[in-house]
Amino acid sequence: MTKKIAIIVRDRKQEALRVAVGATLSNDEVNVFIMDDRLQEYEETNINLQMLTDLKVKIFTNNPENQFEQRTTEEIASMLPAYDVVIPY
Repeated sequence: MTKKIAIIVRDRKQEALRVAVGATLSNDEVNVFIMDDRLQEYEETNINLQMLTDLKVKIFTNNPENQFEQRTTEEIASMLPAYDVVIPY
């Protein structure tokens, strides 16, 4: 049975994105929520973001400096109860 997994990216951004890529291996629906800060560009971050994009993972953010689908914090909070698993980083 397919599960819905939300990865919340806050403090350990590179690790969170790595986990999000790994979560896609089970063919579950994975969505990423990049919260508050601007995501810094590092080689590992860019590789993981490219892989998530290639795998058609939806990436949301509440920070307009990030170039992903914009949602307010309240909208993101209202989305989370629909997930089977929420993994905060």
